[in-house]
Amino acid sequence: MSPIILIIVFLVATVVGYFIINNVPSLLHTPLMSGMNALSGITVLGALAVTAVVLKPYSGVLSVIIGAVAIVLAVVNIAAGFGVTARMLKMFKKEDK
Repeated sequence: MSPIILIIVFLVATVVGYFIINNVPSLLHTPLMSGMNALSGITVLGALAVTAVVLKPYSGVLSVIIGAVAIVLAVVNIAAGFGVTARMLKMFKKEDK
């Protein structure tokens, strides 16, 4: 797959994601975030697929490093999102006295 195509896909996904998140009201942002954490796994799969493509002999070390950083950042995003969701749900539990 051509690097130009990958860059175009990244830019289109960035713009679409920005407009989607920008149009969500603040009141709905946190509940939607908890549902999106599960879908963020697709980001990890995408980063893994792109990194696997650039592991071919013609690619450079920089491509592999960028792919590895993308995978790490996507996993951190998922873990932090689930942490925030857990804290949010904890606020709604009744305290036993």
